[in-house]
Amino acid sequence: MACFFHFPWTGCCVVLFWYLLAGLGLPVASADDWPQWRGPARDGVWRESGLVTTFSARESTPEWTAKIGAGYSGPTVSDGRVFVTDRVAEPRQIERVHCFDAKLGRKLWTYQYDCPYVGIGYTAGPRAAVTVDGDRAFALGAMGHLHCLDVGSGTVLWKRDLRKEFNIKMPIWGIAAAPLVVDDLLILQIGGTPDACVVALEKRSGEDVWRALGDRACYSAPILIRQAGRDVVVCWTGDSVAGLDPRKGTVYWRFPFPPSRMPIGVATPIVHGDRLFVTSFYDGSLMLRLLPDRLAVEKVWHRVGPNERDTEALQSIISTPLWLGDHIYGVDSYGQLRCLRASDGSRVWEDQTATPKGRWSTIHFVRHVPDDRVWMFNERGELIIARLDPHGFHEISRTKIIDPTKQQLTRRGKGVCWAHPAFADRYVYARSDEKLICVSLEKD
Repeated sequence: MACFFHFPWTGCCVVLFWYLLAGLGLPVASADDWPQWRGPARDGVWRESGLVTTFSARESTPEWTAKIGAGYSGPTVSDGRVFVTDRVAEPRQIERVHCFDAKLGRKLWTYQYDCPYVGIGYTAGPRAAVTVDGDRAFALGAMGHLHCLDVGSGTVLWKRDLRKEFNIKMPIWGIAAAPLVVDDLLILQIGGTPDACVVALEKRSGEDVWRALGDRACYSAPILIRQAGRDVVVCWTGDSVAGLDPRKGTVYWRFPFPPSRMPIGVATPIVHGDRLFVTSFYDGSLMLRLLPDRLAVEKVWHRVGPNERDTEALQSIISTPLWLGDHIYGVDSYGQLRCLRASDGSRVWEDQTATPKGRWSTIHFVRHVPDDRVWMFNERGELIIARLDPHGFHEISRTKIIDPTKQQLTRRGKGVCWAHPAFADRYVYARSDEKLICVSLEKD
């Protein structure tokens, strides 16, 4: 819970204070951390009160700024700490895991290790967001180095070289899918062989538990859903969309979705009711139905254009779409913000004012509950408050929070901000190739 009083009370008095508030029926503000990819439930939803409704300036001044190196990985926030990874190429190639104080920006610790990049394109740095689970932080590097670190000290509790140990067939952009914790297991998409595209390790010891699927890896993070009364891990691989038993790795169902050119899926699958949606830069949009009475799926529709420029429905690469009501909102291959009818994928409208036109142009969507405003962070480093509905894109307010940089994509003018920001305790945390920043979103 968030406390807005700053008296030198003891812990027991603070707890008693909150119980008294609750007993009197007074509102008690609560705040989510952002401990993993796309938030607490991996669904891109932020539940917070007391936020600004419009920005007061075209550019926002950070509460604090910390110097970091390059990387595609978004920050995560847990229990007053911010975690982010980066890469340094000189005088030798290393990957680093940083931990900062969330309120002050003071560096608490850094762990680094040698990591020459071999056979990886776009070498700006690590891709996967750090996953925090209680007192442990799980950091997965682009070459498959996995570290379990103590969140307080940065001490290595255990580590694995997954590329060597699982004979990974390395994707051209490296290992990118953020680790998923399910109970006592850490579930990873890594593209190991044989039959180790997805693996599970015991989160306390790092020991092998199961391996599944002979597919190639892609870059999409696994998610946990409920289907037919069971927990199911959904993983979009380089060759299929599959549902797995999180405890044993049994393949409950597998829908082939082979790429026409190469495994390229980055966007996370999204689920709404009994529907599951994925979108690919070259291979279009696929809608599956999750059967409610048994562990199986069926295709509802698949729409793909002649190429990545002439597209149908939505052909996204980095942006994970947003599903509101009967419509899906996402960013197409050249930055077109689109609204689709979820029933058949038909385009309702298209808009080009939220993000610049360009190949792979990107927005990260976060839905605010309970008012269904949408926070949109575009690759220019702008944070937009908007409403999205079948009638169009309704911009409420916009501010620039961070400058784009060029290491992630050198071809794009002034560069890009491709890393997903974190939203926690009325702040937004965003990173570039040069810095990590914290901006207050608290209503004055």
